Amino acid sequence: MHPPSPRIRLHHAFDAYAQAHRDEAATVALFQDFLVDHAQCFERTLAPGHFTGSAWLVSADGRRVLLTHHRKLGRWLQLGGHADGDPDLARVALREAQEESGLAGLALDGEAIFDLDRHRIPARGAEPQHWHYDVRYVVRADGDENFAVSAESLALAWRPVTEVVADTEADDSLRRMAAKWSRRALSAGQ
Repeated sequence: MHPPSPRIRLHHAFDAYAQAHRDEAATVALFQDFLVDHAQCFERTLAPGHFTGSAWLVSADGRRVLLTHHRKLGRWLQLGGHADGDPDLARVALREAQEESGLAGLALDGEAIFDLDRHRIPARGAEPQHWHYDVRYVVRADGDENFAVSAESLALAWRPVTEVVADTEADDSLRRMAAKWSRRALSAGQ
């Protein structure tokens, strides 16, 4: 018996996410439909949009998150990027976290999807406006936390998760992830 394809594993991961986050059913349906309807959904050349993988990169103690001041978008966001043909979005998230932070010793904190966010990317140069179907995973920094700013970023910063939750000027999806992480920590008794 062959293991399921990465596309089927992703579809199952969307199902599991839908079960855990029933209030996000409409978002999950958008992601599942996009996966089914577009054979090239992992390629950035797909004009309507494409899948991306992002990391909610937390410190070893889980109290801080590493954010990037994104060079192109000019906002503080989580680390992440294009799949570039790789259907294993957890692997994409981990790779992007490593590349964009310069941190060694990063590891996925489980394989479950942590958050989903569909957001419009504005037109830039010859690149038309399109959608990012961003699949987010928890990545933990268990080693040295001294990061290196990559060409993707204007800056990087460790921020307390509680500050991100309370920051009314932060990106809505960042605040949502910070709130999810805080609830998860509370339920785990941390």
